[in-house]
Amino acid sequence: MASVDVTVRGAGIFGLSVAWACLSRGARVRVIDPGGPGAGASGGVVGALAPHVPENWNPKKAFQLESLLAQEDFWARVAEVSGRDPGYRRAGRLQPLADEAAVTLARQREETARALWGEAATWEVTGETGGWGLESPSGLYVRDTLTARIHPRRATEALAAAILARGGEVLREGDDRGAVVWTTGWQGLLELSEALGRTVGAGVKGQAAVLDADLRDRAQLFVEGLHVVPHADGTVAVGSTSEREFEAAGSVDGTLEDVVARARAAVPDLAGAAVLARWAGVRPRTRSRAPMLGPWPGRAGHFVANGGFKIGFGVAPLVGETLARLVLKGEDAIPDGFRVEDSLPRG
Repeated sequence: MASVDVTVRGAGIFGLSVAWACLSRGARVRVIDPGGPGAGASGGVVGALAPHVPENWNPKKAFQLESLLAQEDFWARVAEVSGRDPGYRRAGRLQPLADEAAVTLARQREETARALWGEAATWEVTGETGGWGLESPSGLYVRDTLTARIHPRRATEALAAAILARGGEVLREGDDRGAVVWTTGWQGLLELSEALGRTVGAGVKGQAAVLDADLRDRAQLFVEGLHVVPHADGTVAVGSTSEREFEAAGSVDGTLEDVVARARAAVPDLAGAAVLARWAGVRPRTRSRAPMLGPWPGRAGHFVANGGFKIGFGVAPLVGETLARLVLKGEDAIPDGFRVEDSLPRG
């Protein structure tokens, strides 16, 4: 590409979404990542696009809600342009309620969901299991219709293919041209911390597994602290761990075997399911726990989009739009709490 308006460093879900949004506005874009699309945390296996609970509303939850509601159109367009299926489906989620206190809280959230989500989605207490052979201590469950699934690896591959189809570049190496957006995950947080002389975030390791169980038509589960996500390819992903201290970023160990054992014990449909794949990776978590968006302090023409942590895929469409507006038009629509400065230690 002879002329480039925007260079995106990092081909995870944030980087690809930023590139896609810039391309959609007519910019000439290149994405550079030595590992290729989805080489880091975005190449995981779980793919749970789950909302925060509908209470204590704040800019982070509002941003996530808007982005979750944009997912269906976003991925439909990506699939159309790329000719690839990203594995998106808004199938909802079921959560067992442990006791009467949990039931009471869930019913309160029914009311707040109606106020905050409007007619876009529901959060309700139900006795129906949606086909799952799943027991609840209270006999009741929460069912929400906002939760969706995505197949992370297929989604990043589809988005990269869509970028190429639109005339963008997706490279393993190359030079920076035009504005530069850094979406380099947990290692990028370490680099930014070093550059600023203050810690803005770090990596949290996660481990997950793929089981051989064709439950593709069911809602996903959140049970025993685990996401259980049926995918369209006839597998179920279970995970994940949150490990702040780790030695090997990409290695699996007994911690994951415990996850699989817990999933099999809690969900009868998975009791005899074989493990098809194991995955480990490190997700970027900022000090504020919110995504980090905006100009790189002290580095003109450079921008940051990082810190997706557990909600990266869920907020990616709106992250892409927000950065494209900022980089291409100078329009600042970054929510409160999402700026780089919000993750800097005070004092």
